[in-house]
Amino acid sequence: MVSDPKVDAYIAKAAPFAQPILINLRAAIHAAVPGLEEAIKWGMPHFLYKGKNLAGISGFKAHCAFVIHGDGRQGDAMGQYGKIASLADIPGSTIIKARLGAAAARIDEAGTAIKPKAAPRTAKPELALNPEFAAALDASPAAKATFKSFAPSHRREYAEWVNDAKRDETRAKRIVQAIEWLAEGKKRNWKYENC
Repeated sequence: MVSDPKVDAYIAKAAPFAQPILINLRAAIHAAVPGLEEAIKWGMPHFLYKGKNLAGISGFKAHCAFVIHGDGRQGDAMGQYGKIASLADIPGSTIIKARLGAAAARIDEAGTAIKPKAAPRTAKPELALNPEFAAALDASPAAKATFKSFAPSHRREYAEWVNDAKRDETRAKRIVQAIEWLAEGKKRNWKYENC
């Protein structure tokens, strides 16, 4: 392990309870991914893999934090592992090795530890309207204008509500109710909007 004197100085200045935690985390990080460089970034010790941020540790007044770049935020502290106030709070070496290994693999593959963003969601196709519902909309210009002005998700709610009726009588009642609400400019679940 090649240590950076600035990291040594950071740990030496940390609160007495934090020093053993920071020393232990530092050793665990180096054991998980050998050959890391150390640096002070954003005022805290960081561990670099191929020149890219892999992990960071920090000491505060009452706790320490451990962050693996690209793993996202979990919990109420800066790092993914919550507020580390004692050696017992440090995650196990198996977890540290697996998570750091995954972050290093992302750097190898993509040049960054940041996880790739999920593919954008595609919009659901517009639902076919029940012919009776479509005819009722055509007969009510106010209801039709409201229906057309709605976002696809709100149009879908009405279409599904009418289409999902099992009995013809139920479907007819829903169409009458839908036209009434649409003529008043109401979304399908308007009753629950202000709850």
